[in-house]
Amino acid sequence: MIRVCIVCEGQTEVQFVKSCLAPYLLASQVQAFPSLLQSPSGNHRGGRVTVERLARFMSHQYHQTDRITTLVDFYGFQDRDGLSRAQLEAAIRAGVATTSGYDPRFVLPYVQMYEFEGLLFSDPEQFAWVEDGWNEQVKQQLTAVSAAFASPEDINNSSETAPSKRILRIFPEGSYSKTEHGPLIAESIGIDTIRVKCPAFSEWVGQLQAWGRPA
Repeated sequence: MIRVCIVCEGQTEVQFVKSCLAPYLLASQVQAFPSLLQSPSGNHRGGRVTVERLARFMSHQYHQTDRITTLVDFYGFQDRDGLSRAQLEAAIRAGVATTSGYDPRFVLPYVQMYEFEGLLFSDPEQFAWVEDGWNEQVKQQLTAVSAAFASPEDINNSSETAPSKRILRIFPEGSYSKTEHGPLIAESIGIDTIRVKCPAFSEWVGQLQAWGRPA
């Protein structure tokens, strides 16, 4: 069994790893566990993601596990400055590489396009878990967003059109809670369905599975 630390930017991703991804990976002999990238104040809210902070945090965690990866949103990087997902991942890897004992085979930066919430559009009907706000109109609006893009990972990022902003705009105010409903919806959808709809996510999960399988 290979122990894999998944560095997460927030509590939603932490719960997703615990309830959905970790159980899924066990069949591949991968024991995954989340580690929250804490805010600069040291509290447990996460957030304020930068390449430098993430690389430094991963360097501290590196010697406490067999492998290390990340689950962070592209939209959440405060220093992306026009960088692509691949460039951000390369910059994180380069930052971790400055530590002694670094082995590139055991470090896998992963940036989710554009946000974790995009994955939830893999099956809009599972938003029914938001019981207080769910109705036929909401279902139709969520389905329309999903149908407008080739993949949930293409749902674009901006102050108005990021996946999370679309969800909050569609549901009645206060009815959708990211940390409460996000992991529940993802668990109901299932990792296999998400992988079918989200190729970058699927490739990442496949790489994690390969870590646990004998050569």
